[in-house]
Amino acid sequence: MGTTEPTVTGSLRDRPGLVIASLFGALLLVDLVAKLVGIELGPVGGSLSTGRLGSNLWNGVVIGLVIGLAGIGLSMTYSILNFANFSHGDLVSLGAFTGWGVAFVVAAGSDIPIRALLTVRAAGNATPGDIGAHVLSTPGAILVGLVVAFVVTALVALGLDRAFYKPMRDRSGISLLIASIGVALVVRYLIQFVYGSGRRGVTASVDASNVAFGPLGLSVNAHQLTLSVAAIALMFATHFMLQHTKLGTAMRAMADNKDLALITGIPAERVVTATWLIGGGLAGASGYLYVLLRGTIQFDFGWLLLLLIFAAVILGGIGSVYGAIAGGLVIGIVFTTSTIWIPSDFNEAAAFAVMILVLLFRPEGIFGGVSTA
Repeated sequence: MGTTEPTVTGSLRDRPGLVIASLFGALLLVDLVAKLVGIELGPVGGSLSTGRLGSNLWNGVVIGLVIGLAGIGLSMTYSILNFANFSHGDLVSLGAFTGWGVAFVVAAGSDIPIRALLTVRAAGNATPGDIGAHVLSTPGAILVGLVVAFVVTALVALGLDRAFYKPMRDRSGISLLIASIGVALVVRYLIQFVYGSGRRGVTASVDASNVAFGPLGLSVNAHQLTLSVAAIALMFATHFMLQHTKLGTAMRAMADNKDLALITGIPAERVVTATWLIGGGLAGASGYLYVLLRGTIQFDFGWLLLLLIFAAVILGGIGSVYGAIAGGLVIGIVFTTSTIWIPSDFNEAAAFAVMILVLLFRPEGIFGGVSTA
């Protein structure tokens, strides 16, 4: 009888990428520690303050919350409808524009035309600072804009389903995927037609509201805190809906086994409707909050953000809501902390590289399996 080779040795031999990834990760960790203590040994080490590291980590968490929030809807669409929705990024943009248009109307005075405000264009000499869109000076406007972004995007997502996806529901996933690319183009260029193609400032300056605290000397502003609280609240609301309501139970059943769910009498069309409303609403809210964070807006930013959202969903375990959140946080932190070693122009590449490396260790993702929860 032949001998059996040890499992660990066989695994390393069959997957040499694991060895390379492990060695590279260990080298980065050693380099990071050397930078923090101020040691420089050739290419290893250098100088890195704890303040900069803390700031990068905090910014990564904030961006990760946005990506994770948007990824929830993408995961729900995949797990229940079984296709990757490429129009999801443009729903992110739509929520940002509609929400901020209403926020401008609520925050601005009567001397600026409503048409200019609704299309997120300051008129005449008015600037975002003049309008005063700031969570401290106009909190009501910011809150109303967030609600409008959620509601309008949810309704548009449902309308797109009824117009384009529902007639194709019995088709293959690849047909729906291609259709979603077409829908993305339609939505994107309608946004460009209505709101214009130029990038513009949206929020008033928040520098004066920065607060430094903690052992790392983090600098946190009011918009970052608002984004964090709003995103976490929406995530907990989604968790409560999935785990403690009949609708959530039906959605989880549809994600686990659609045929069995239909046999047991679960109203499939009602679940699909809820999926589009919740997923679209969360996408719109994430776009609105992302603009609150960065202070500028343009018609295609959601499309540009979509690759990071897909990376988060795949990394977390495609089809898993909690995986999308975890994947978003990982992608966000890598996106910001990678600038310690590489120029910021390459931080998206670093995020995708980490996604690939993690999938080498765990091919099914962090929360592997196709499940809404």
